[in-house]
Amino acid sequence: MKIMLPVAGKGTRLRPHTHTKAKSLVHVAGKTVLEHIISRLTSLNATEFIFITDENGTQISEFMERKFPDLPCRYIIQKEQQGPAHAVSLAEEHIEPGEGLLIVFNDTIFEADLSRMEQLCADCDGLIYSKEVDDYRRFGVNVIRDGFIADMVEKPDKPVSKLAQVGLYYLKDGAGFMRYLGETIRAMEMVKGEFYLPAVFMRMIKGGCRFRAPEIDAWLDCGKPETLLETNSYLLLGRHHVHGSATDSVLIEPVHIEKGAQVIGCILGPNVSVAAGSVIEASIVRNSIINSESRVKNMIIQDSILGEAVHLISSARRMNIGDHSLIEMQGK
Repeated sequence: MKIMLPVAGKGTRLRPHTHTKAKSLVHVAGKTVLEHIISRLTSLNATEFIFITDENGTQISEFMERKFPDLPCRYIIQKEQQGPAHAVSLAEEHIEPGEGLLIVFNDTIFEADLSRMEQLCADCDGLIYSKEVDDYRRFGVNVIRDGFIADMVEKPDKPVSKLAQVGLYYLKDGAGFMRYLGETIRAMEMVKGEFYLPAVFMRMIKGGCRFRAPEIDAWLDCGKPETLLETNSYLLLGRHHVHGSATDSVLIEPVHIEKGAQVIGCILGPNVSVAAGSVIEASIVRNSIINSESRVKNMIIQDSILGEAVHLISSARRMNIGDHSLIEMQGK
């Protein structure tokens, strides 16, 4: 089996954090999004990891060589941004007939037992992992009949299904899937000028292929700042780790302080992660991500993401306030 990770794309919803780095290298709960994803895949013993990158591909390859030097990796550049299905198609020549293919998109950290893929796929051609959601109108959903996917609807107005596609796909015959993908591209089946995978899967279903839609345990979106903070909170739950130094400080669990980070005279937490090289001094920080080499002093911050090498420094206020006064300093 091979594992493909399309990591191209500008990550516009995460700007300004993606102005200078690939979106999969944004930090959450002490690791990059990519590290969280790869660590969930290493036990599958894939013969190769195929990364579809953009011009930031060197960042991805350097990260993988540093963090996962023993994994066999291949890097393919998507020079024209024509959608996720086009990105996947670029690896066609590297997928052998009968070889399984797992496609993992990098906006999502998942919790799922992938060791059961072949078992779940015993009577079908592939798996399109899903998660039941309340607001089905925001997602592409799978419509199930007799245990198999009968239709796919993008952002339905009516509740035809609440099983949202999560960006995790397993194909029993990767080369066969690539043939259908090529047909879809040649037929120019596009949405707003881009190629998407649901069109490929529907072509396969009409051709007699069968897909199941197993539910994952958790779907952790990392595609925009507010969901990145929610994912940070989820991943920190039960993981109160202080690898750096925390002196004269109160830590409200969970907090993750990396080795090389310093916290001095602060109140941190809950749900705060501080990366290596950062110094937080005389501050109150809640529900926030502080990236590496940053400095925060005399601040009260919450629901915030600080990029690398950010300096956020204030000073104590001097006030002369009379009786019966009410002073409110709103943060928003």
